[in-house]
Amino acid sequence: MLRVGETRELLELTAELAASFLEGLDERRVLPPVDVGELRAALARPLPDDPCDPRDVIAALAADADPGLAAMPGGRWFGFVIGGAVPAALAADWLTSTWDQNAGLFAPTPAAAVVEEVAGEWLRDLFGLPEGVSFGFVTGCQMAHFTALAAARAHVLRDAGWDLAADGLYGAPRIRVVVGAKRHATVDRALRFLGLGAPEVLAADDQGRLSVEALAAALEGHRGPLIACAQAGEVNTGAFDDLEAVAAIAKRAGAWLHVDGAFGLWAAAAPARRHLVRGVELADSWATDAHKWLNVPYDSGIVFCAHPDSHRAAMGIQAEYLVHTEGADREPLDFNPEFSRRARGFPVYAALRSLGRSGVADLVERCCAHAAAVAEGISLLPGAELVNEVVLNQVLLRFEDDERTQAVLARVQAGGEAWLSGTTWDGRAAIRVSVSNWQTSERDVERLVGAFRAAVGGAVPA
Repeated sequence: MLRVGETRELLELTAELAASFLEGLDERRVLPPVDVGELRAALARPLPDDPCDPRDVIAALAADADPGLAAMPGGRWFGFVIGGAVPAALAADWLTSTWDQNAGLFAPTPAAAVVEEVAGEWLRDLFGLPEGVSFGFVTGCQMAHFTALAAARAHVLRDAGWDLAADGLYGAPRIRVVVGAKRHATVDRALRFLGLGAPEVLAADDQGRLSVEALAAALEGHRGPLIACAQAGEVNTGAFDDLEAVAAIAKRAGAWLHVDGAFGLWAAAAPARRHLVRGVELADSWATDAHKWLNVPYDSGIVFCAHPDSHRAAMGIQAEYLVHTEGADREPLDFNPEFSRRARGFPVYAALRSLGRSGVADLVERCCAHAAAVAEGISLLPGAELVNEVVLNQVLLRFEDDERTQAVLARVQAGGEAWLSGTTWDGRAAIRVSVSNWQTSERDVERLVGAFRAAVGGAVPA
């Protein structure tokens, strides 16, 4: 075991290992072929009977895990919507672990609480949300949806004369939940967690946008508790629901409107893309991720709510030993489902302060420009078909048939030059390119297009 004075040596070793990993990302195979048996053999050693020198443990962990690590933080990772970590956020995340603050209450961790207050307000301003909204720092958009929809559940039942906290769901008025056909699966999962069951699914157009006409028809004459879910950034196409029109229909029907803005909400931070989220401020709750387009380390999601009392009613907690600070503007644990938790506000604060308003806008615009270049480059290849309107950072494409689409994708993935995911769109195989990393460069785009060019030449002919 290390003595306290030897911790610096361990951290210096760790910093060297981390820096070497990051510096090697450009040459690294993005997702190396892995022999799972060898990986398990290296890592699954018998639990030692006696303590080991932490320096040896860290050195061995870095060496043994390396064959199974993807170059996910680098500029050639195009699978899912995953950002890297801007330097300030990475450094702040290290400090977050070092400080080891339990960020539930204000009293024992005032710095963590105040940083959340500041970062939450900065984000509210960037997204153009109303003043006075509440917010919570959670693990990701899954728990942001859960938190927002928990607040919605309590709010709409209260309006119907039902006290959810006192009486639970048994015997409560039914809550109707409507969603678009192309909503993200995490919305359904959050509804399941909350005991609300499967939502009512409405039509979407060829880009995945919720049909305004279908929503209006479905809600015409509705009475009773109602939640509507809209989307800012469809996960395959990047398309945005007409939030202004959806909000007007939801308001007429007395619905709580929740917006899934996992990555698309960041369009509000870029002046040239802000029109995509027109009307977003009219919603009742919003969910997004910082570990996507803000490029902070995992895990980091944020929920916002236009009804702080409902938000607090759904998430708040009291106990004799929990010291709520008199005069504190907010107790963090009153706004998220976790009790003990990591101080996620520090990396978010550092990322925002290091980038500034113009830096966030530039990050978004750069990724969108790269996505457009990817779409242009790949669409010129024989047999390639661009499926979506590239309005943001998502490119959806396919080839002549499912077999060829999957063959091209498999060759690109196996080549190691880049990694991206397959998907299914309207019943057909497709390939999804997501550009959301601050390090992605024009050269990375060229390498991706080149990998597709080589894959198309070598794929099994249709």
